[in-house]
Amino acid sequence: MKKLISITAFAVLALAITACSKEDTAPAEETQAVETANEEAVTETAESVVAATESLEVVEESAAEAEPEDRAIVLARADDPAAGRVWKYKEGQHYQRFPSTAGRWGSADKIEVIEVFMYSCPHCFDLEPYINSWAENKDPNVRFLRMPAIFNNLAALHAQLYYTEVFLTEAGKLKDPHAFRNMVFEEFHRRGNRLTSEASIQRLFVRAGVSEDDFNRTWKSFEVDQALRRARDMAIKYNVASVPMVVVNGKYTTDAGSAGSYPNLIELIDELTVREGLR
Repeated sequence: MKKLISITAFAVLALAITACSKEDTAPAEETQAVETANEEAVTETAESVVAATESLEVVEESAAEAEPEDRAIVLARADDPAAGRVWKYKEGQHYQRFPSTAGRWGSADKIEVIEVFMYSCPHCFDLEPYINSWAENKDPNVRFLRMPAIFNNLAALHAQLYYTEVFLTEAGKLKDPHAFRNMVFEEFHRRGNRLTSEASIQRLFVRAGVSEDDFNRTWKSFEVDQALRRARDMAIKYNVASVPMVVVNGKYTTDAGSAGSYPNLIELIDELTVREGLR
């Protein structure tokens, strides 16, 4: 099993200008930490989170070679055999492998790509058009999910906003989630509305056509609470220290700083999913 190789000084410098770290995000006094439910209830609500994010339960697997009886997920774009293929991006330089498989958010039926983000991160805002375009044209055997990082009270409030958005979309109450997501980023980064309270967030949902009753019911729901708990747990497994961060199939982690640019990051995501499809 390969150990993680240290990121080069150049990559560290690049990361500094393309990521928001825990140290960069100061806690907001106006917000309160999200309350959590009992540990025993996490498993019971996994299916609700899955329905909203095209996933089931975290699937742990070994980072070693697949068992002989395992069947590879073959991507539609992977029309060349793995043997003799020259890869553009290098492990240890452009991406890192977890010491052991950290686990997926969903089932193993597809290759999984997770973007770890925060609405308050300007680099996540900059990545949006690139990741959205990629998601619209990705291979059908790839599952794309987003997971909010929870570094402080404000990030926790915005994570609750995100999962309220997810479950309202699933229920058909939020008609255009892509437009709403852009509205949240615009509100924070362009209009100076930091969305530091439940009331300010509710007004945003109402502007998007969600009733106050639907918002209140979802905002305080058991499903949203459990999704938040699960995001915290997965962040520990992925050792999330900065955003935006991309995790591929619970095995690899990368970011724009390591890849060299946002377009390179998209290329790297595709290359890693192809690698997984050919294994």
